[in-house]
Amino acid sequence: MFGWKTKRHITRELEISPPAPEAHRNGIAIVACVKNEETYIEEWVRFHRAVGVRHFHIYNDGSTDATLDVLQDVLTPLELTVVPWTMRMRDRSTTEILNGQNIAFAHAILNYGGRYQRMAFIDVDEFLLPKHGQTLEQALQGAGGFPNISLPWHMFGHSGHKVRPPNPVSLSYVMRVSDPMRRDSDANNFKCIVDPVEVTGVSVHHFKTRTYGDITVNDAGQRFSGRDRKSSEFYSSQFLQLNHYYARSEQELHEKINRGWSFDGSSEKYKQKVLSSIRYIEDNAIEDRAMVDFVVKNDIALQGRQQR
Repeated sequence: MFGWKTKRHITRELEISPPAPEAHRNGIAIVACVKNEETYIEEWVRFHRAVGVRHFHIYNDGSTDATLDVLQDVLTPLELTVVPWTMRMRDRSTTEILNGQNIAFAHAILNYGGRYQRMAFIDVDEFLLPKHGQTLEQALQGAGGFPNISLPWHMFGHSGHKVRPPNPVSLSYVMRVSDPMRRDSDANNFKCIVDPVEVTGVSVHHFKTRTYGDITVNDAGQRFSGRDRKSSEFYSSQFLQLNHYYARSEQELHEKINRGWSFDGSSEKYKQKVLSSIRYIEDNAIEDRAMVDFVVKNDIALQGRQQR
């Protein structure tokens, strides 16, 4: 069952009872909420399948483009589950919009989590880059089997592109924010990889487990509380790095702002948050070619025969 925790009338976390492990559970699944991502989702799927993701659970927020066609072209039915997820709900007492992404993550754990050793909760503009080995399974060895791993955003900016470049996203953007742990910016946050049969608390950027509560680890297995992971000492990208291609080109950033965010009631608030984040990224950018080097070294095909 779901349980709501609220603070200052804002939904913070969902409490759940962990699912039972299924016989022969194995592998890593990705859970993502998507809407009209046909331009980007093929590269994202091809990369993550190449690094060992077993299954993609896609929560589709009413896409009107070819997103689902692309997914079905690239993935087999054994690799893809699509859940319709046009989620618009408000708390009746506070009128606050409930975070549909948060609810989707809880739904995925409760309904599918027993099948997998790990579930990763990311967006289509976020890539899980192994820094140790060639697969996510190899990279996750650095965490020592801990059930709750937090990966800081490595936020990439425009990299000088005013319009969408012809090459894949992960090969086109090499300039990212210098300090992923800076706390006074919207450009700082985490995404998580968890053992789903241990999860008792769910939010978009933070999870709890029944044995360790809100204790989480970085990719190197160092333990911190949920609050303390925001300290500079938590930072590591020795084994696994989360690349967030936040802005892409200037053209695409404007398109992103115009689309808005599906689960935000204020378009102006969203616009100001995005513009503030990209200003910070661009003002504090360093070169990071780790993704480019990894894709080239491992000869990963990011596009089909016909570029979309």
